[in-house]
Amino acid sequence: MVRCLGGLTTRGRCLIAAGAAAALCAMLVNERDLLRVAAFTMVLPVLASIVAGRAKIGLQGRREVMPSPVSIGGHCQVSLTLRGAGRWSGRLLLEDTVPRSLGGPRRAIVAQPPRQADVQLSYPLQPGERAVHWLGPLTAQVTDPLGLARHHRTLVEADRLVVRPVVLPLIGLPAGGECGAAGGEPVSAGSRQDAVVVRSYRQGDDLRRVHWRTTARRDELMVRVEEWAPRGGITVLLDHRASAHRGSGSTASLEYAVSLAASVYVHLRQRGLQVRLVTVDGAVLAGAGDGAERQTDAALDALAALRATEQHDLTPLPATAGRQEVVAILGALGPAAVDQLLVRHLRAARGHAVLLDVAAWAAGNDDHGDRKWAPDPGKAAQHLVAAGWTVAVADPQHCPSAVWNQLCNGSASRVRVPQ
Repeated sequence: MVRCLGGLTTRGRCLIAAGAAAALCAMLVNERDLLRVAAFTMVLPVLASIVAGRAKIGLQGRREVMPSPVSIGGHCQVSLTLRGAGRWSGRLLLEDTVPRSLGGPRRAIVAQPPRQADVQLSYPLQPGERAVHWLGPLTAQVTDPLGLARHHRTLVEADRLVVRPVVLPLIGLPAGGECGAAGGEPVSAGSRQDAVVVRSYRQGDDLRRVHWRTTARRDELMVRVEEWAPRGGITVLLDHRASAHRGSGSTASLEYAVSLAASVYVHLRQRGLQVRLVTVDGAVLAGAGDGAERQTDAALDALAALRATEQHDLTPLPATAGRQEVVAILGALGPAAVDQLLVRHLRAARGHAVLLDVAAWAAGNDDHGDRKWAPDPGKAAQHLVAAGWTVAVADPQHCPSAVWNQLCNGSASRVRVPQ
């Protein structure tokens, strides 16, 4: 009985209240006909609720999201296919649960459920934030023809929608402070493990660095830049400490760092290099094993679900083994954090770092207190450069591809991109 009353609509509850009032008046004036009408008025909504609650609508559905996964700002289409075999003649209100960040629930009214036929429903989504969202469940609200009661049926369970960070195309490799040949793309000779990065000769280059084999093959004077020999692989390090980033939503410095880390990882994997993606808390988001496509998908899915950590120092930072290269995307670094970074990567073959000027993100959010708090990335850059690292400093106005080019050029100065 309680369940039946719980399924009543406002109209049904008002009808019961009116019937109760009529029954009270009928007893006061001793009018039996009015009492019969009152009883019918009270029973009718209860019967409607029982019928709606036990109705077998015979409706099945499935959900398809294309494409899935999707990148931030991308478009995807959610398709719902309904097929019915029941005889329910009432109205159905369909509601697909959608997170508020994606626009909230989607609703549709089906006046007559399909019988042995498919009904196609769809709605678009354009995710604006990196996350793992859940779409659904899809429920059908069964309402009796008089609109006195309603009950819900689950037609489709929840499905996962992975919103990955934006991956930007990059060129070049950070090989010892020089970029590659013309167009920024390095030219290699020899085996992959002992490739020599060369570029066109420039005025003032040391002639002892001329790579004669490539010069003879290209009929152009080519200069050896430096060997790119990541025998121990490459580690892409992402700093996701909440205390090291500023800003909120999709414009936060953490989102910039995640997008850059994703772009670097995908770029290096596409070059055929052994790359692993790790975070400052010691978690390995993607290893350096075989299967580039599978590892790349795993890395992007892990970055989609990544959330800021509350740790403040770099003590759990994974150490570099052997001759591994390090490409670190870092937030605000104090002197202690710089020392911890250098100790953990003391034996690295080379170190490359992108330092985020988080004060610029704080300024963009009118957070003057945070702007004063944020340490100067220039001091951290000086310490890293003194230890042999190549460093680039980025702020919100510089796209990740330009920052990567600056890192390839090996400059420790602030990135400046022509407007």
